[in-house]
Amino acid sequence: MHIVKHPESRQLVRSIKASALVFEDKNSKQLMSYIQQISPSEASVLIHGETGTGKELVARQIHALSHRKNQPFVAVNCGALSDTLAETELFGHEKGAFTGAVSNQMGWFEVANGGTIFLDEIGDLSPNIQVKLLRILQENEVVRLGSRQTKKIDVRVIAATNVNLEDAVYAGNFREDLYFRLKVASLQILPLRLRPGDILPLARYFIHEYSQKLKHRTNNIQYTLSEEAEQLLCHYYHWPGNIRELENAIHHALLVCKNDIIQVDDFQLTGFKHRLSLYESNFQMYPSNDKSLKQVLFEWFEQGIIDLDNQLEAEIIEAAFEYCHENQLHTANLLGISRNIVRGRLIKHGLLSSNTRILTSSTS
Repeated sequence: MHIVKHPESRQLVRSIKASALVFEDKNSKQLMSYIQQISPSEASVLIHGETGTGKELVARQIHALSHRKNQPFVAVNCGALSDTLAETELFGHEKGAFTGAVSNQMGWFEVANGGTIFLDEIGDLSPNIQVKLLRILQENEVVRLGSRQTKKIDVRVIAATNVNLEDAVYAGNFREDLYFRLKVASLQILPLRLRPGDILPLARYFIHEYSQKLKHRTNNIQYTLSEEAEQLLCHYYHWPGNIRELENAIHHALLVCKNDIIQVDDFQLTGFKHRLSLYESNFQMYPSNDKSLKQVLFEWFEQGIIDLDNQLEAEIIEAAFEYCHENQLHTANLLGISRNIVRGRLIKHGLLSSNTRILTSSTS
């Protein structure tokens, strides 16, 4: 939430989150090493990653490792700003600049002066705002809406996106010159499903944090995960909501856990069915890298599983649908088939109601 304290003084209200940088996976450790290299510089940074992977946490870490660490860190969600609102929020306005502008107001770039501004979902900015942002990066000065005077600023920009900006540039939706200005340094935060070494350390961290917050009702119980729960978290769920979803899952599990050992049934996971699926019954709790797909198929052939082709189709379409956050268009693109075929298979295997509305390309 943003609160206006005074026409010339704005501040951020920080929500208290349990989320933290827990990088134990080898890929995460490599990323942290890169972060430590680029943080002391003044370079703009472009962070790419799915929603919930911790892009703001990484941005805060870059700020904390820089010489600006004692100066402001301002986080702005560009995806929540309309074109008109974005201009006054980012760059400020003068009294009388528009109806309702009853006083002068600093924009977030001025608030962040001397420190770092984090622009999340940068790809959602309109072409008009992109032009003005490019000027700030080039000239290190900002012009408030309704003013003709420039104000010099000293701000490091860290931007983040969950879309491919190169594709956006190619499609004409994002300025190429701004893209290259932003990605002097760039990094990719892998989704949680590709950082399996982080899952249990994160889960244990969240268990500790929420146990402390809930200690008035848990009597300081020391919670642990059952072996089956660990297997679920690491091997049988792909975390479409990433770290944020894992945090919420742990929070829920602690609320309903009947003793000090968290069980599979204590989790409330999107699209997860508590059943012995073809995948679960034949992988027998082995990590996926212990067996090749061909080896597993050979075992299924030996077992003489009835209607194997249909069961495989059901597993593939369900996994792809969950992987794509239940987005039919993205599922179709992932599998290389049409959305009508995806919809038909989802209905066939009971994953979608036949009367569910088909999303248009603009909403999917």
